[in-house]
Amino acid sequence: MKKTVAIGFLGTQLDYGGKGSSRWEKWRPTVGLCQQEDLIVHRLELLHDARSRGLAERIQADIASVSPETEVRRVEIALSDPWDFEEVYTTLHDFARGYPFDVENEDYLIHITTGTHVAQICWFLLTEARYLPARLVQTSPPRKKDVANTVGSYELIDLDLSRYNKIAQRFQREQSDNLSFLKSGIATRNPAFNTMIEQIEKVAGRSKAPMLLVGPTGAGKSFLARRVHELKRHRQQLAGRFVEVNCATLRGDSAMSALFGHVKGAFTGAQSERPGLLRAADGGLLFLDEIGELGLDEQAMLLKAIEEKRFFPFGSDREVESDFQLIAGTHRDLRQWVIEGRFREDLFARINLWTFDLPGLAQRPEDIEPNLDYELESFASEHGQLVRFNVEARRRYLDFAASSEAAWRGNFRELGASVTRMATLADSGRITESQVAEEISRLRHSWGSDVAEDEAQRVLGEAVTLLDLFDRAQLNAVLAVCRAADSLSAAGRKLFTVSRQEKKIANDADRLRKYLARFGLEWAAIKR
Repeated sequence: MKKTVAIGFLGTQLDYGGKGSSRWEKWRPTVGLCQQEDLIVHRLELLHDARSRGLAERIQADIASVSPETEVRRVEIALSDPWDFEEVYTTLHDFARGYPFDVENEDYLIHITTGTHVAQICWFLLTEARYLPARLVQTSPPRKKDVANTVGSYELIDLDLSRYNKIAQRFQREQSDNLSFLKSGIATRNPAFNTMIEQIEKVAGRSKAPMLLVGPTGAGKSFLARRVHELKRHRQQLAGRFVEVNCATLRGDSAMSALFGHVKGAFTGAQSERPGLLRAADGGLLFLDEIGELGLDEQAMLLKAIEEKRFFPFGSDREVESDFQLIAGTHRDLRQWVIEGRFREDLFARINLWTFDLPGLAQRPEDIEPNLDYELESFASEHGQLVRFNVEARRRYLDFAASSEAAWRGNFRELGASVTRMATLADSGRITESQVAEEISRLRHSWGSDVAEDEAQRVLGEAVTLLDLFDRAQLNAVLAVCRAADSLSAAGRKLFTVSRQEKKIANDADRLRKYLARFGLEWAAIKR
């Protein structure tokens, strides 16, 4: 059977009770705790300072007389100010770290009735954080009708919320609501990306550590960082603003000034003081996109600001403070940049605790359709005009957008621009097939694939969509050579300029004719 161990402060007022035998006529919480009929305290760790040594000895003797099974250990601690939160918390934290807990053989109770309100708060925080593997116990004086009873009552408080079904169910509902909050506006059907969003939600709710979002331009890093900020404000974990900066736009003195601020006269043109973005983010969230573009000096100062929450403005010899949460974004391989000496290893280690790789649009083809609808809704909200696709126009656009031909180098930002163009040009709120065809041509041109695709489309028509990207790219290259050549033989000589040297009899024209025949093509048709 496990032994029960209680830990608590000596109550300099409540435990006093007066002098002489009259003290037994009053309720004293520490003594009363050891007098409960259905709670046997086998050991009491009684914390007190040097000034209360006499009272502690008396309480120890009184408990021995009414509860001989209770061993009282007096623990003398040094507290200069029991109302100083930092001092009390540090003292109790050190006590918890050094105490030889034996949870296999002992149950622990933290007595929160005695001590200052600051001490009670610190007991709660340390127990909730599991520095103290214990339950809380609160003693209460007897009711007025029980004045003859000086023992009072007690109540146990278990901070393991998983044991309380209704609370656990409520937390699950709130977690689900928070996840829905984070994912609103993130249109996805991709299972892996869904899992990543769920993990980001957990981290955002439970950690203040920096996050690193890695992904190509337009993959949604900025949008996701803003949603994390809104989530944390929604859960009252942040009160400050969202501050965003693209580090690729910062160079030299302007980088130092923009991030850390400057004092008047710090450099030529510094006509007045500037607080800087880190101070603007105090109490909020700072999103540093393309963090890999920062110079090494700025990286060193940023590391200090993250770890110590203080830094020197440019040109100042006085430190300022700012407590912000950091989310960094990059499309670079920062591990490689560390190897090359372009990014500080200590800073990378600090921001690499929570790293999330955001896939581009081309890696999430199943998300094109829901994002298409999302962009149409955004357009309607911004312009006050509801725009929809014709059925066949929508099918044609989605087929192209999800095909291997679609590069989507600008990712979701590029998809949004594409939808905006079509919606703007739509008449009567409908996007037609001709507008889709025009937009597809525009996208091909921007990706540099329009000329080659015109050749394949011209000779094969709709059948070109049945080809793999590899075969289509090869055919386009061959057709481009054929168009520029005067004859089948001339085209063959250029196409087979290396391999023809290994043959005794050059058969360039025949080899090219057989290749074209695989697609049902003839030289005359190509030249037409």
